[in-house]
Order: sequence, then structure tokens, then C-alpha cells
Amino acid sequence: MLPVKENIKLYPWGNERRFNAYSNYFRSRYGARIQKVSIDAGFTCPNRDGTKGTGGCTYCNNDAFNPSYCLSEKSVTRQIEEGIDFHKRRYKEATSYLAYFQAYSNTYASLQKLKELYEEALSFPGVIGLVIGTRPDSIDQEKLTYIKSLSEKYYISIEYGIESCYDKTLKRINRGHTFADAVDALEKTSELGINTGAHFILGLPGESRDEMLAQAEIISALPLKTVKFHQLQIIKGTLMEKEFLANPGDFHLFSWDEYLEFFVRFLERLSPSIVVERFTGEAPPRFLAGDGWGKKRTDQIVSLIEKRLEEIDTWQGRLFGKISP
Repeated sequence: MLPVKENIKLYPWGNERRFNAYSNYFRSRYGARIQKVSIDAGFTCPNRDGTKGTGGCTYCNNDAFNPSYCLSEKSVTRQIEEGIDFHKRRYKEATSYLAYFQAYSNTYASLQKLKELYEEALSFPGVIGLVIGTRPDSIDQEKLTYIKSLSEKYYISIEYGIESCYDKTLKRINRGHTFADAVDALEKTSELGINTGAHFILGLPGESRDEMLAQAEIISALPLKTVKFHQLQIIKGTLMEKEFLANPGDFHLFSWDEYLEFFVRFLERLSPSIVVERFTGEAPPRFLAGDGWGKKRTDQIVSLIEKRLEEIDTWQGRLFGKISP
């Protein structure tokens, strides 16, 4: 019989971890590990095809985060098969999966095309839902109504790339939408009872540390279920790399020690109700214009952040609602 732990502090999300972790959220909901399997379904974006602009976001190179099995010329079914085989080698306990439509804007097509792709994924054995990565300006009421119908049978989340709460930054990185567009998309999605996610980049050029930190309160006010945070990385072959090489003084890339201390302060201000999926991004070294953080992997970074939270006895949301504007 295992010894009973005494004096264990449970946080608002119901366990002893010091942040509201994505993995724990799914374990509490389904009683097991749920693994995401990425899919590149061949979508594009409105700021690539000329609808909003060309060239895409200045930081973007999808090859830097697409797993090796994700190739748009493969069918959705084949990518799921290969993705499950890939993850089984690392996460042997996973038996259920979320099909993650990841590359580019995965609602940027006709409703009929979306139905074909989404329903092909959902028909695969063991797939219990979808995570749909997209832009705030690539969704409409007709698509949301359809996605809501799926959410009545499956776990469905729409994950919006927002990146920054500041329009000056969104313009500089060529996002092609405003923060108000993001708020509108999140509200419409949440009102239909669909799970909402968002992605933000910390360290974008032109933002001060105080501005970055202030985003914790802004993000906390959004109708979000989950959120991902990535530190800015300069990816080879992007327009941002050219800007960085031409004007490196416009950029201050976080060292690991700086980011650790900054993110702990950020996390203290973030609503405890928001599930945190990622603290950082992890691009293969061959894509990075710079040294990066050495060989630190995502799981190691999570451990280091949790260790730091324990060392200074703080946790996600400790200062939420307590910081004067």
C-alpha cells in the first residue's frame, strides 16, 4: 500500500501541479493520456494567396514545426497512421488521439472540403476529436455551426493563431488581422460551446517587457480554454531572419535564464482557469538562425519551470486580478 501524502496543496484546477497543465486536463476528463497527431492537409493562408497579402507572417516557416510524417501529398488517413506509429515509440500508454490540423489555416477552404477532411480524420479508429489550427479571419458562422455539430459527438477545439494582443505588432509581423478580429472569433466560437485555444509568441520585435507582461491580464479576459506560448525564435529562410540580420538591435531574444524568470512572472498573472499547453517552442536546430537554448527539450523545460515555481513558492494565477493596471 502506498503511503498517504500529507499536507498536499491542491490548486484551483484540482491537482498539486503549480500550473493548469494540458496533460492533466485530459487525464481528468478521459482518465488516460490523449495524444495529438499532426496533419498537413494542404491548406494555405489568406495572407499568402493574395487575399490579405503575400509572403505570409514574417516569422513563419511551417517546416520548422511539422513532424517528418506530415506531408500534404499524403492522405489524412495515412498521416494519422504514420503519426500514431511515430508517437507510440515515445508515448506507449496513449490509446486515444486527437487529429491536429496544424499547418497553415485549417478552416480556409469550402465547407464541403472541410467536411471531407475532418470526417476522414474522425473515422479513424482511436481518434476521439479534432484540434483545428486557424486564423481569426478564416472562420465564419456557417463553418462554426458545422463544427459545433461535430463537438456534440467529439472533442473539438479551434486553436487561433493570435500571436500578440497589440495591433502595432500584428501589423509589423504581417499577420493581416487585428486583435479585435481575434476577440470576435473567440467570442463567436465560445458562444457556441466549442472549445477555444490560442497561440501567442513572447518576444516579438517592438514589444517591451512590460507590454509582454501586461498581455497576461489581456489574455485572461478572453474566452479561452487552452493556450500555447512560444518564445520568439528566428527561423532560417523567413523575412524576419532578413530583418534580424539587417537590424539586430531591434530584437532581444530571450536567453533561457531570462525567459525562465519572465515566464514565471507571466504565469503568476495568468487566470488559473486557462489550461496551459505549452510554455515554449521547439524548432529543430537546423532551422534556427542562432544558438537557441542548446539541447533543452520541451519536457526538460517544463520540469525546470515547475522547479522554479516551487523554489519561490508561486503558481499560475497567484497574482491574477491583484495587479493594478
